[in-house]
Amino acid sequence: MSASTNSDLAESHEEHTTTETKKWYRSSMFNACVIGMVGFMAPGLWNAMNSLGAGGAQKPFLVNAANALVFGLMGFFCLFGGPIANRIGLKWTLVLGAVGYPVYSAGLYTNNRYGNVWFVLVGAVACGVSAGLFWASEGAVALGYPPPGKRGQYMNIWLVFRTGGPILGGAILLGLNHSPNQKAKGKVGYQTYLVFIALQCLAVPVGLLLSPPEKVQRSDGSKVKIVQEKSFAAEMRALIAASKRRDILLLLPVFWAAYFNQYSGNFQTYYFGLRARCLIGFLTNFSGILSSFIVSTLLDYKPWPVKKRLNICFFYVLFWHLLAWSYGWAIQEKYTKHEPVWDWTDPGFVEGFFVLVFWGFAQQSLQNFLYYFLSTKTDNISELSRFTGILR
Repeated sequence: MSASTNSDLAESHEEHTTTETKKWYRSSMFNACVIGMVGFMAPGLWNAMNSLGAGGAQKPFLVNAANALVFGLMGFFCLFGGPIANRIGLKWTLVLGAVGYPVYSAGLYTNNRYGNVWFVLVGAVACGVSAGLFWASEGAVALGYPPPGKRGQYMNIWLVFRTGGPILGGAILLGLNHSPNQKAKGKVGYQTYLVFIALQCLAVPVGLLLSPPEKVQRSDGSKVKIVQEKSFAAEMRALIAASKRRDILLLLPVFWAAYFNQYSGNFQTYYFGLRARCLIGFLTNFSGILSSFIVSTLLDYKPWPVKKRLNICFFYVLFWHLLAWSYGWAIQEKYTKHEPVWDWTDPGFVEGFFVLVFWGFAQQSLQNFLYYFLSTKTDNISELSRFTGILR
């Protein structure tokens, strides 16, 4: 694994230091908190619902179809999210990227309470479009706003905020669905979705607090580099050029390794009772926070050059993926022969629980590594928005 030869120079290079008055709401830290809070309330709570398996439903089929729509549209709009963000601005792209999440939750609510199907699919379309714009803008801010030498640290802050959404959501789900009569398979109460919808609606006004890149004030006085194309057609040509880069194309197998969400959701739905799924959705996110902290610390370790950090982290991520998938395969073979429905009081609960812990840990380590790796390829935030769109 290699990185740009300019990466180490970027960390030590001091650009022109401005004498403008420092404003706390223009700082890299504040803006990291803004995208973290939007991530907390929008995709974070979406992840909390999906960490139950089937979005909290009793059977996964409708939600699987809805999520297929979400991810299909998300992939399309992620790819074109970079050019869109570079034309309308990162702030408005982030705001539009938060709008669709409560619509998705509202669809699950109407299905849970009234058996409505069509609105689930409408919500999935809205969420897919929003998610694509969200990820393209969020990644560019997380990687482009901080000083180069602190990208791992700020990336960890952003990801901890975003993981806080599933933790809060998991706590809400567990509090509302923990009674002994919820040991078996089942669906969450419709009141659960109302709490999620209210919280997700708050993501839009929070997104309005994001500073445009030209106004960001880094702690070292350097400015965010912005090199924009002159037209949308030029943006599309730049996107095509970025997609053809050899170092980006070589990442395609690694992108496939990030396929966890759908399988983990189905695993929970089939093999755990309702309240056990709520507990798992709450606890497994702590493994993601720990994983993010470890990888971010390694990636910002100054005694090592950037290339060495990336090489070490690559093999670290590889180790966890081999462990997670090998263990998951062994347990899946066992469950295929004798299908259980575990409650947290059952002696077999722990072995299935750790399948999901290991998957979450490995997934987060890969995500941190890939974001940091792409940040070493350019310091131009316009190009970063294209790279992060391709990544997602």
